[in-house]
This record gives sequence, C-alpha cells and structure tokens, in this order.
Amino acid sequence: MDRYAVLGHPITHSLSPQIHALFARQTNQTLQYEGIELPLTSFETRVWQLFKDGYSGFNVTAPFKGDAFDFVDEMTDRAKRSRSINTLKKLGDGRIFGDTTDGIGLLADIHDHLGWALEHQNILLLGAGGAVRGVLEPLLAANPASLVVANRTLQKVEELADDFPALSPSTFADLSGQFDLVINGTSASLSGQVPPLPEGLINAGTKCYDMMYGKAPTSFLRWSSANGAAACADGLGMLVAQAAESFYIWRGVRPQVEPVIDALRKALAD
Repeated sequence: MDRYAVLGHPITHSLSPQIHALFARQTNQTLQYEGIELPLTSFETRVWQLFKDGYSGFNVTAPFKGDAFDFVDEMTDRAKRSRSINTLKKLGDGRIFGDTTDGIGLLADIHDHLGWALEHQNILLLGAGGAVRGVLEPLLAANPASLVVANRTLQKVEELADDFPALSPSTFADLSGQFDLVINGTSASLSGQVPPLPEGLINAGTKCYDMMYGKAPTSFLRWSSANGAAACADGLGMLVAQAAESFYIWRGVRPQVEPVIDALRKALAD
C-alpha cells in the first residue's frame, strides 16, 4: 500500500489525514496517510529516511516549506517563484519532485467554490510571510485591478515586490482607501489577534477571507463582520483545495472538494 504523510511541527492539529482519507474513499484509491511531527532540525536527513522507509510522498506544512524548497531535485516554476514547497513526490528514478499548491487552493476556494470575483477587483493581502508569498503569483494572474500587500514593517513587503513588481507594498499603518476583497495571510487569528488595521478599509461591498480556520469564526472574520463586510469566509476550503491538488500530483486523480469541505464543517461543529 502506498504511504503518504503530512510533515510539520506541531502536527497534532492537522486535518490532512482526514482530508486524504476522504479523498481516497471518494476516488476508490488504496493508500495510507498520517501526520508525522518532525524535530525543528535535520529536515533533510529525516525526510530522506522516510523515503527510504517506503513513503511515496509528503505534504509539508509550517515551519518546513522553505526546507522542502531546498530539499528537492526538481520543482515547478510556480514553486521556484514562491520559494516554498508543500508537496513532495518520489519519482521513478529516485529523484524528489516538489510543488506548491497553496495558491491553487486559495483561488479554487475564492473563485470556484465561493464564487467571488478576482478579476478587476481591488485586493488587499495582509502579511508578508511564506503563506503570502505562495499565493502571490496566482492572485496576480487573476488580473486584479490592484493588489496591495501590507505588513507591520515595510522591508518584508518590499522584498516581495522585488520578485513580484506588480504588487503595491504598504505597512498596515499607511493603508488607505477601500477594497473589494481583503485576504488575511497572517497567523494573527491563531492567537485570537487581528492585524492593526486603520478604520475605513471595508465597505458594504467588501468580502473578507482568512487563510486560517477554526470551529468558530476567526478573530479576523469577527472584526470584518463588525466593520460591515458583505461576506466572510475562512481558509478551510483553501486547505481542502490545495490538498486535492497534492492528491492529483500523487495519484493522477482529481477529487471533488465540496463534499469534503461539508464533511469537515460538520466534524468541526460537533
């Protein structure tokens, strides 16, 4: 039986084993998938050993996506530009292939699942870490009217702008104007916080999206609703959609995401 796993630190919170079990059942694939917590050091040594132990591929989550980028023998162009890899696959000749599916997952959830427009929209993306870098290329390819990327400090955003010159860098404090779509790519919601945003960024037509998710609306989504956002969504759909792309890379079969999102929502509510 082919074996796969998600690698992270910590990993106990991960829904990936449930997601891939549902994908396998839906597509009649026989496989094993588990979560493996790695120590914060020795990523390369540990992953090589896991491949030698017979694993066929891995998902990679925080804080190892940069380590995975340095680890692979071959990668897609989108992974190269994002400098981040969340999917590893052992090829027939023994080389390791890497890709990033985070951006695909975000766009699939926002555009295909939620039905929100991206083209010709004024978009604000919060944060400047790996989660944000990984979604910049597909967001820009969606042809927004503007894409402003804001962070607490400007230096990190300017570094992103060096690689993606079509974006407009800003600090949180210097933000002004209003936006059609605001995406939170920071991890603030994990600690119940909200980025320090000025008032007036949201109007009655603004949609707000948090890449984080939970049983209840995240702190960012609660803030968005309190400020009059037209619609709010968390990142559970993004998680499932990026996992579906990883599943396709490994198995050559593309699972349906909506039934899995619905099943996870029910499980989180229980």
